[in-house]
Amino acid sequence: MKDKRNLHLEVQEHIDCFAGADPLKEMSEITADADKEQAALKWLALAALHGINFNAKKISIRTAPDGTTTVLAKYREAELPSPGGEIGQKIVEAVRKITHFEGEKGKGPLALGVRNDSIEIGVKVEREDDRETITLKFPKP
Repeated sequence: MKDKRNLHLEVQEHIDCFAGADPLKEMSEITADADKEQAALKWLALAALHGINFNAKKISIRTAPDGTTTVLAKYREAELPSPGGEIGQKIVEAVRKITHFEGEKGKGPLALGVRNDSIEIGVKVEREDDRETITLKFPKP
């Protein structure tokens, strides 16, 4: 039987690991990662770090049935590096597992430790037609 680790804890560990890194650079290289499930958790951590470092209001990731994944940040209309289709799907799965959102829609807080502090990020999950959108909403500074 394979031991499954706590996904929330793994995101926390990635945040600690990449706290001093350039999140956008790391995000742009994530499609090359061999372990897609770990890459999804790493991408979530990097998105949280980017949102915190660049004062984002929210970051949304949308997956489509054809495997297309797009990411938008709201602080200025800008597209962030896409994690790619397979990792994009894994991100959606990981967020649903961490937050326990199982229906078409879900909304709630996600507490993350960052360095010696913590932050509460709002998480919203929506499924419309065959598309899913995960939105990370960051608190006002």
